[in-house]
Amino acid sequence: MTSQAPAPETPVADGELAGLLPRFAGCRVLVLGDIMLDRYVQGDVRRISPEAPIPVLRADGRRAVLGGAANVAQNVAALGANALLVGVVGMDDAATEIGRLLAASPAITACLVPVPQRPTTVKTRFVSGGHQLLRLDEEETGPIAPALEAQVLAEFTQALANADVVVLSDYAKGVLTDHVLAAAVAAARAAGKPVIADPKRAAFTGYRGVDVLTPNESEAARASGIATDDDAGAIAAGEAALAQAAAAAVLVTRSAKGLTLVRRDAPPLHLPTRARAVADVSGAGDTLIAAFAIGLACGAAMPQAAMLANVAAGISVGKQGTATVGHGELGAVLHRRELLALDEKIAETDAAAAQVADWRAAGLRVGFTNGCFDLVHPGHVRLLARARAACDRLVVGLNSDASVRRLKGPDRPVQNEMARATVMASIGAVDLVVLFEEDTPEALITALLPDLLFKGADYRLDQVVGADIVRAHGGDVRLIDLEAGHSTTATIRRIHRQAG
Repeated sequence: MTSQAPAPETPVADGELAGLLPRFAGCRVLVLGDIMLDRYVQGDVRRISPEAPIPVLRADGRRAVLGGAANVAQNVAALGANALLVGVVGMDDAATEIGRLLAASPAITACLVPVPQRPTTVKTRFVSGGHQLLRLDEEETGPIAPALEAQVLAEFTQALANADVVVLSDYAKGVLTDHVLAAAVAAARAAGKPVIADPKRAAFTGYRGVDVLTPNESEAARASGIATDDDAGAIAAGEAALAQAAAAAVLVTRSAKGLTLVRRDAPPLHLPTRARAVADVSGAGDTLIAAFAIGLACGAAMPQAAMLANVAAGISVGKQGTATVGHGELGAVLHRRELLALDEKIAETDAAAAQVADWRAAGLRVGFTNGCFDLVHPGHVRLLARARAACDRLVVGLNSDASVRRLKGPDRPVQNEMARATVMASIGAVDLVVLFEEDTPEALITALLPDLLFKGADYRLDQVVGADIVRAHGGDVRLIDLEAGHSTTATIRRIHRQAG
């Protein structure tokens, strides 16, 4: 296959990509691969050790998050889809911690094979001021035994019937052996399920038969022997990877240079990076492949799925450490260009916290209220107006679609989250709208620390989520009388009665 210059392809507007978001909830992504635990030890460095010329880290915080294939599954769940996870763990404290983290994500169904003689892969990063000082890897990277291969494949085959798309997350930790790869690809193809592989091997022949290969630029260069410094090199390396893996497409991830999608019988597509700032690239590839897989699962064409993945990865690299991207975050970014002035009022949590800090620095009092705000009625509008009258700026926390479903039932919301966010942003009393994925706004309130917290008077003060956080910060909590005769639930009932 000869290299060819990229031909122009009509770009898809962000608003069109956002139209895919409501479909995410019905998508099921099966992830098979190397499961890890990522630990972080954070602290300050104030001196050099007298024992050796190395910094002394005074630890003041520790956290653990899912890594490797488990992080791909976590990103699938955070984006609002369902994940099925198959892999191997040890019988140790790290495996227990992974189990606890997975249990906190009900959208992940885990099929983990415990192995007493093999430790769970753990990566511990020591961090100061946002910079990694050292990474400690505890792992066994040899191929798993044939008996264990059979167990893994049995779990995979059982899960395959419930999946829309398969992701092979290879971190070269020994789970995706030649036999496991070949058997998994064959089973998926026989079931008519697309297969995406994130490769770590020096050559790509072991992934033969996958639909899409997603190497980064250094992996593509190593496997093909072709430098990927420019677009032409990325295309040539992608074409060589296509031949090696007999794949339908290769998506080369190129860090600050974006993505290059190389397909059979179609012109290559270059997508510039969507990252606004880069804080940490750890786990960004997991976010990208999760979003790409969901895009394919919900019916998007491959270029559109790649564009969706590019936006999600751009959000991920703006976060410290191994991180996930939420459904609401992705929706907010996709609607940014489409909503013009209205979109300036729809923000992600980090951007909202920065805006609130700026307002407070200017001497403005910031208020906060929250809700589902599904089918906004006059009662909502008056509550917001009264809240805004008591402060200088009003932030509204808006439950995501997944959060509303958990709180209100499978038939809600009536309007999706970006429609509700747009309506809220159009209300003059509202200065900022922030989507949150959790059932309560506690984490969002902690991030924003508003001066005033407003809630309807149908609550008691001791029932208001976040009241203790706001008061501890020196703020105040206020209950606002509600307008009688207005209820979203009652309105929906009347609609159903009239429709019947």
